[in-house]
Amino acid sequence: MERPLIELIDISKKYDDTLVLDEMNLKIRENEFVTLLGPSGCGKTTTLRILGGFEKPDTGRVLFSGQDITMLPPNKRELNTVFQKYALFPHMDIAENIAFGLKIKGKTRGYIDDKIKYALKLVNLEGYEHRSVTSLSGGQQQRIAIARAIVNEPKVLLLDEPLGALDLKLRQDMQYELMRLKEELGITFVYVTHDQEEALTMSDTIVVMNQGYIQQMGTPEDIYNEPENAFVADFIGDSNIIDAVMVRDELVEILGARWACVDTGFGEMTPVDVVIRPEDVILGKPGEGTIDGEVTSLIFKGVHYEMDVMAHGFEWLVHSTSFFPVGQKVSISVDPFNIQIMNKPASEDEEAMTVDE
Repeated sequence: MERPLIELIDISKKYDDTLVLDEMNLKIRENEFVTLLGPSGCGKTTTLRILGGFEKPDTGRVLFSGQDITMLPPNKRELNTVFQKYALFPHMDIAENIAFGLKIKGKTRGYIDDKIKYALKLVNLEGYEHRSVTSLSGGQQQRIAIARAIVNEPKVLLLDEPLGALDLKLRQDMQYELMRLKEELGITFVYVTHDQEEALTMSDTIVVMNQGYIQQMGTPEDIYNEPENAFVADFIGDSNIIDAVMVRDELVEILGARWACVDTGFGEMTPVDVVIRPEDVILGKPGEGTIDGEVTSLIFKGVHYEMDVMAHGFEWLVHSTSFFPVGQKVSISVDPFNIQIMNKPASEDEEAMTVDE
C-alpha cells in the first residue's frame, strides 16, 4: 500500500483549559486536494498550523514522507502556507514579494527572475512585477500570495481560508484557479474553510471536523450523499433530519407513517435519525404519496423553488422545479434510495468520532 505523504498520529492540543484537538489521526496522499471543513472553533486552523510548524502539538506526531517533523521549524519543512490576510509586504513591489523566500535561500538573481516570471504566468498576472501591492485588488493580492508560495516549490501548499475576504463571483473564479494550479503543479493542497460549497467544489477529500474530532472523511459525493451522523448531514448542505424508528430491515417509521428504505442491519424497532435532502422530496396531489401536508412558504431561487411543507407536525424543506403555492395541499413521497438512516448517538461524546484509514 502506498505510504501517505502526511500523517497526523494521535495529535492533541489544548489552549488553556480548552481542548481543541483530541487524539486526531489523519492521512493525506501525495497530489491530493484535502479540505478541512467545519464551524469556527472546530480545530481545523489549529490542525493546519501544526502541519505548517507554527504550533506544536501537546501529544502526537507529524510525519512527512515517513519522517518525524513534529519539532521541525516552518522554514525547514517542504510546505508553504497562504493565509487569509495574504501577509504581503506593502513596502515591496510584487517581484520583491515573490522573491522574498528565494533570497533567504540564497538563490541567484537569474534563478529568481525566472521563477518570478514563471509564477506570475501561472497565476495569470504576467507583467505585474513592478506594481505596488497596494494597487492590487483582493483577488490579485491573493494570487500574488500563492505565487510567492509556489516559487519555493513546496511539496504541500497549506491554505487557511484564503478566499474568505473575496466577493462571491471572485471567490468562485479563484476556486477554479486553485483547482487548475493543483493540476498543473502536481502538488498536495491542504485547504481550510467553513464554506461547504467551496469544499464540495474543490476537494478530492473532505475532512469534516467538529469539537476537535474528525466527524467524517471521504469524497465530496460520499460526504453529501452518505453522511455518517446528523452533524455532517446538517453541516453539508440543507437537510431534513427527523427522529424515526427502524421497524425492520428496509422499513422505517417516520412521523407515524411507514416508508420503504434500502438500509439494513439496524435491528428491529430501533430509534434512528433519518436524513432526507430537500431535492429528494417529491411533492404530488394529496393521497398520492406517503403522507399529506400543506405548503407554508415559497421562495424562488432561480434554478428551483424552495418550499416549506408542514406535514405530520414536521416542517419539511423542499427544493423542486415544480411550483406549489402557499396554502396548497400536497403529498410527500421519497424514493427508498434517498432515505438515509443513521444510528442515534448514545451521548454527545459518541457524536464525535476519530477516523484513521
